[in-house]
Amino acid sequence: MDEDHRTLPFECGRCWHVWEEEYVVRHGADAHGHEREIWLRDGVQVPPPWEGAVCPQCGCRQCTTFPEGYLSRHPELIPPAEPATPDATPLLSPVPRRLY
Repeated sequence: MDEDHRTLPFECGRCWHVWEEEYVVRHGADAHGHEREIWLRDGVQVPPPWEGAVCPQCGCRQCTTFPEGYLSRHPELIPPAEPATPDATPLLSPVPRRLY
């Protein structure tokens, strides 16, 4: 059996969380000579990503997958590791205050 390593990006349809998962895909033939793929994560057989993706943030099953390498071409989709610090500058209104 041939092995193939794949890293696939996902996006949640509920909370819009974006993440990647790594898979090992084994290609071979079954007892009847039909081609088949076996998908593994951490050495455990799992369903293909388009059948069983679950959002790690909210648990939603409405997840989509993108082509391999998509996030490397679109880094703006990857959420920052930590939330941005709020700007400490006070907000000032451009509208003048009432005098009465």
